[in-house]
Amino acid sequence: ALRQFPLLNGSFTDEGIVLNRRIHIGMAVALDEGLIVPVVRDADEKNLLGLSRAVNDLAERARTRRLTPDETQGGTFTITNHGVTGSLFATPIINQPQAAILGVGAVVKRPVVVSQGGVDAIAIKPMCYLSLTFDHRIADGAVADGFLAAVKAALEAVRSEG
Repeated sequence: ALRQFPLLNGSFTDEGIVLNRRIHIGMAVALDEGLIVPVVRDADEKNLLGLSRAVNDLAERARTRRLTPDETQGGTFTITNHGVTGSLFATPIINQPQAAILGVGAVVKRPVVVSQGGVDAIAIKPMCYLSLTFDHRIADGAVADGFLAAVKAALEAVRSEG
């Protein structure tokens, strides 16, 4: 989605908007004393398994205090999973100078209407709420809505594959 909406991978500076060519995703990791945000470098170049390995490695090393300072710097966009404690909604704060942060709520089973062949039915599906906090100096609501729609479509495509 960041490739489709590069403004949200940018930052605001005194010189204006800077678009980052590389996608380095900060991921919030909870520690007893607060959050730390290690960075998955070139996240867009990794497949799902590569992302999973990178996230698990960084999170484990964050929790065991084995990150290097460089591994917590240079993020271009951040994701926070406030849902890990059961929270459905949150309004995350942007990790400046980044343009945006994506919040992911708890995944819970909910009744939803599904359509197949023109027939509607109620099904129980795992669902979650996504929130996007963004810097209006860089992007507007149309960009934010498009980004969230692209994230939703990507998640649904991964879900239907496996």
